[in-house]
Amino acid sequence: MTPPAITLTDLTCLHAGRPAVHHLSGRFAPGSLTAVVGPNGAGKSTLLRAIAGLHTATEGRIDRGGLARQDIALLPQAGALDRAFPIACADVVASGALARIGPFRAVPPATRAAVEAALAAVGLSGFARRLVGTLSAGQFQRVMFARLMLQDAPVLLLDEPTAAVDARTAADLLAIIQGWHGEGRTVVAVLHDLDLVARAFPETLLLARDPVAWGPTAVAFTPETRLRARLVAEAWAEQPEICTQAAA
Repeated sequence: MTPPAITLTDLTCLHAGRPAVHHLSGRFAPGSLTAVVGPNGAGKSTLLRAIAGLHTATEGRIDRGGLARQDIALLPQAGALDRAFPIACADVVASGALARIGPFRAVPPATRAAVEAALAAVGLSGFARRLVGTLSAGQFQRVMFARLMLQDAPVLLLDEPTAAVDARTAADLLAIIQGWHGEGRTVVAVLHDLDLVARAFPETLLLARDPVAWGPTAVAFTPETRLRARLVAEAWAEQPEICTQAAA
């Protein structure tokens, strides 16, 4: 499963009317494993949403190589998800297959078997009937990873996948991520654990609204580039002006 490259050309995206991603160009190679890091407010989540087709580019373009929307799976930040609705873990996981089975059809036996297998793969055997509102943060994140397994997408966009979980859960989720990478899928993950980035992610995009560095982690993620990103962030205006820079 080797998807096409995803290429960004002079990409600018606004959030709340102000630049969030600013003139970013680069390429996520087929089957690559890339960490996206940077200060808070650097446009990392906006970038993932734009690649997934959920946020409109203001300037530039995203070439997804002919991938359909269902070929790109997005895991949002855990804090952006509402767990108050009384829904069972199995139903959340099964929703990952919605694009294949249709919104108004009963879940077929094969999909139910896949749900059970996915829950087992993330360490949640026996949780199918548990309501998501009763889960810990780590258990809920495991459920969301199981849902991604049902989506079976060649491109996975993960927004802070290991945030607010314990060390064991983080290690288990990282093993799943590395397994996806080993299958040839393209994985892009927003991360704040810098040691994890340096240890486990071959490619890094360092973003501070403007691109700071993008390439092999040992080259793109250095004390010098991290200092540049911090200085750029410290110079941000409270209300940045609308971008008027001409596209290249």
